[in-house]
Amino acid sequence: MKDLFEIGKYILPSLVVFATAYLLIKAFLKQEERKLRHQIVLKNQKQTTPVRLQACERLILFLERIHPESLVLRENQTGLNNLQLQQKLLLAVRTEFEHNQTQQLYVSDESWMQVKNAKESIIRLINTEAAQIAPKDSAISLCQAIIESNMQQQKPAIATAISALKQEVQQLWN
Repeated sequence: MKDLFEIGKYILPSLVVFATAYLLIKAFLKQEERKLRHQIVLKNQKQTTPVRLQACERLILFLERIHPESLVLRENQTGLNNLQLQQKLLLAVRTEFEHNQTQQLYVSDESWMQVKNAKESIIRLINTEAAQIAPKDSAISLCQAIIESNMQQQKPAIATAISALKQEVQQLWN
C-alpha cells in the first residue's frame, strides 16, 4: 500500500501538469487559428473592397446614363421620328445594362434588384410615353413626354437604386 501511495505522489502531480499543459496548448492553438482566420478575412477584404467599390461606381454611372434626361439628350438626333427615337433609347438602355451586368457579382442581391428595377422602370416609361404619341411625329414630342413623366414621379426607381448602392458603400466602410 505504501508503494501505491508513493507512486500516486508522483503520478498525480504529473497528471495535473499534463492536463494543464494540454489545456494551455489547446487554448493557444485555438487562439492562433482565430488569428489566422482573421488575417485571411482582412486580406480578402483588402482585395475585394476596391472591386466592390468600383462595381458600385459603375452601377451608379449606369443609372445616371439611363436617367431619362441624360438618355434623351445623348440619344436624340435631328430628323428622328418617335418610333426611331424609342428604338434608339431602348437599345441604349439595354446595351448599357448588358455592359454592366457582371457587376452583380460584387453587390448585394437587394442592390442588384434595385438596379434591375430601375432599368425596367425606364424601359416601361419610354414604352408608355411612346405609345401615347404618333410614331411618325417628331422625336421632340417623345423627349418632352419622357422628361415630364419622369419629373412627375415621386420616388423614381433610379433614385432608389442609387440610394441602395450608396448604403452598400457605407456598409463597406463600417
